[in-house]
Amino acid sequence: MDTGSRVSDPGQAALMRNLDQALEAGRVDAGQFRDALRMGTASLAERFLRGDPIDDLVLGRTSLVDEVLLRAWQAHAPELAEQAALVAVGGYGRGELHPCSDVDVMILKADDQTPAHLSALERFVTFLWDIGLEIGHSVRTIEDCSQIAADDITVTTTLMEARRLAGRQDLVARMQKAISTDLIWASDIFFRAKLDEQEQRHQRYQQTTHNLEPNVKSGPGGMRDLQMLGWVTQRHFGVRSLAELIPRGFLTQHEYHMLDDGRRFLWRVRFALHTISGRREDRLLFDHQVALAQQLGYEEQPENVAVETFMQNFFRTVNDLKRLSDMLIQFLREDILLDSTVAPENLNEQFHNYHGYLGLNDDDLFCKQPPRILEAFQLMQQDKDLKGFRGQTIRSLQASLDTIDRKFLAEPDNHRAFINILCSPRGVTHELRRMNEYGVLGRYIPAFGRIIGRMQFDMFHSYTVDAHTLFVVSNLRRFALTRYDHEFPYCSEIMQALPKPELAYIAALFHDIAKGEGGNHSELGARDAQQFCRQQGLSEYDANLVEWLVRHHLLLSLTAQKKDISDPEVIHDFATHVGDQIRLDYLYVLTVADVRGTNPMLWNSWKSALFEKLYRLTQRALQRGLEHPIDRQALIREIQESASSELRSTGIRKQRIQAIWDTLPDEYFLRHSNDEIAWHTELLATRDKRRPSPLIGVRHHESKGGTSVIVFARRGRDAFARATAVLDELGLNIFDALITPTTDGYSLDTYHVLEYSGAAVLEPGRADEIERRLMRIMSRRGTAGLTVSRRPPRQARIFSVPPQVEFVNTSGGDSTVMELVAGDRPGLLSDLGNTLVAEHVDLFSARIMTVGERAEDVFTLSKPPGRPLYEDECALLRAALIGGFSQSRRDDKTTPEQ
Repeated sequence: MDTGSRVSDPGQAALMRNLDQALEAGRVDAGQFRDALRMGTASLAERFLRGDPIDDLVLGRTSLVDEVLLRAWQAHAPELAEQAALVAVGGYGRGELHPCSDVDVMILKADDQTPAHLSALERFVTFLWDIGLEIGHSVRTIEDCSQIAADDITVTTTLMEARRLAGRQDLVARMQKAISTDLIWASDIFFRAKLDEQEQRHQRYQQTTHNLEPNVKSGPGGMRDLQMLGWVTQRHFGVRSLAELIPRGFLTQHEYHMLDDGRRFLWRVRFALHTISGRREDRLLFDHQVALAQQLGYEEQPENVAVETFMQNFFRTVNDLKRLSDMLIQFLREDILLDSTVAPENLNEQFHNYHGYLGLNDDDLFCKQPPRILEAFQLMQQDKDLKGFRGQTIRSLQASLDTIDRKFLAEPDNHRAFINILCSPRGVTHELRRMNEYGVLGRYIPAFGRIIGRMQFDMFHSYTVDAHTLFVVSNLRRFALTRYDHEFPYCSEIMQALPKPELAYIAALFHDIAKGEGGNHSELGARDAQQFCRQQGLSEYDANLVEWLVRHHLLLSLTAQKKDISDPEVIHDFATHVGDQIRLDYLYVLTVADVRGTNPMLWNSWKSALFEKLYRLTQRALQRGLEHPIDRQALIREIQESASSELRSTGIRKQRIQAIWDTLPDEYFLRHSNDEIAWHTELLATRDKRRPSPLIGVRHHESKGGTSVIVFARRGRDAFARATAVLDELGLNIFDALITPTTDGYSLDTYHVLEYSGAAVLEPGRADEIERRLMRIMSRRGTAGLTVSRRPPRQARIFSVPPQVEFVNTSGGDSTVMELVAGDRPGLLSDLGNTLVAEHVDLFSARIMTVGERAEDVFTLSKPPGRPLYEDECALLRAALIGGFSQSRRDDKTTPEQ
């Protein structure tokens, strides 16, 4: 047979002619088939890089596999030609093969199969695996197909796309008749089942198109959503392509072109992804995004990294596809599921309720009366019976977006409508998300339109900027609603007392709105926020408050995590910057909502306790009056009195307590809470001075939001390196380290930790394990061979963060603060500790802040006998740290026990 004529690519045609010659000569060589597949795949990859149309490439891949399968069938199963049919099913049946797509085939057999036939089938399938095709295969009769399809809708959709490759055509026709709508899966039942399937799939992919490692096939707005439209319309209308819906009036020409352009874009991304990864991969992992951007032709721009431009294009495309898909699904719902004899219920002269969906009494309403656009979203908020927009409402809304122009934005009635949406007692988050989904929010706030789909190529941010922003608003709304009081009681108490919560929502909408514009996004966003508030008619005070919140939205978080908030001077400076209680309240809830909305892994009990502590200390400073700063010694006496009260029940004599406290510096009492001091004192009181072995303690502290680990041992510079290596190897996240040298030659070191997952250290036996491992390491001298074997997460290995080290002397003049920025990895703190030992530098505290793949840590250092580091010493330490971190990235790790 002249199978070579089926191939349009000259290179593939030559490969097939070589196979045909081998078959005619009786030489069936698996190696030749493998070479044909390999060379054909390489040819397609070259054509992709040349920019050939993606439809031709996908068809070319399908054609290549078709031709190989046909020749393998001819060589190994010729006796089946009259007894069975070779059928491509699923994506292969549709003719949509990418370089590493599944190749699913079905051998549709007649009932009267002989052992010889079964042997031929086995030879055929085995040969396909031998030549490197990962075949998904099934062997079925028509009755089998009918029964399995009736039980499993996924089998039905697979068989709906069946395409005969070879063998008996009549078997395929009879199979297709057996799974038709008049026998199984009627149109309405099929549609409901597919809707449920899609909803479950979207839930698996976090119900957002904006996860920064999206799935190009199965995520919302991805290829599977387009396939779902094809299946449902094929089942309901009997069409084979979406283009056939245009004459029916179900789809406009413009909408079809948008769907088709989006489909081609996704195909190019998936084709490149398979080529780069060399496997069936549908996730746009960080590992591949840079290479994909390069292969797809994106170039670096002054304000935009190529990979971020590519990903923004991806996110905007899938968002458009999801919007169109949702509209068409709504049309199908009305056509298939809803009772057309039920008359719409008028809500007013312009809008009606049709089976719970908001419809228009005039399809051109939005174009004729643009202010009705915002009214539609207000109605959705106000009417609990409304579940969404009708399909025609969505279509009309899309057609009217250009009417949201300068005139629209200058209209006071529109300002009032938007502010009313923010002030509504219900549905604020839902409607802002709906406005964003349908493209209205980005038109009403043009600066917001620029961040739609914008991503930041790092591990810190889990979502696109617009998705993150709406998560922040959602978090604020949960604080405002009493039914969520149990989640964050303190935030809820503050939020529900705010005089105008809508100002917090506006600040949230603008806090990251200038990302990607170059320059300081807080400063630029504050400018945009001020202008927007004035346009909306807010008072000067309200506009200034929103502007201040946007400008300083990082202030509380950075102060809490990078500064010593036990220092009264730090609190006084922060309180002076904040100025009053109103600003503090708004800033606190905005900060918590922001951190929680950035990355699900960022928020933990440690941050919660730290932020709340800063809030309470600042509130106290404001109540005292900024002209009356807290007296340092008075604060120490107050803390000691509270700790003494907690120690009364222990039976430890006052003289013993005082003797212990006399060995500790004043800073110790400022840095630790009274319950921590009582615990430390009780532990130290048990010490036998005649046996100077280390004391180890592990205790969960609710007030600290984590677990405190204390190590009391002879003073030694290597103690930090040893302790952090053990804690790191145990999978603990260190957030804070306080090193307190005592006057009698010891050091009381406190580490605040959580499990690496962010959970509290509460598992039975976990504390004993920590104590045992620390005791073993701290009882020996030296750090030789003490490294961390735990591997960094996959994502962290992708990003390169050049180390940066900066120094500044403290105001007291006895120490130096060092800020380190480096790639986060297991063993980082231990390596730093070893460098400090080598440079003869003493460490007094460490504030550990991990920002995705970045470690942004702050250390307080000194040189004996208690002086700051000189400029040349800073330079030497910087060189040693940067050199050491670069080497550590290349070295293999071993465990602390080795």
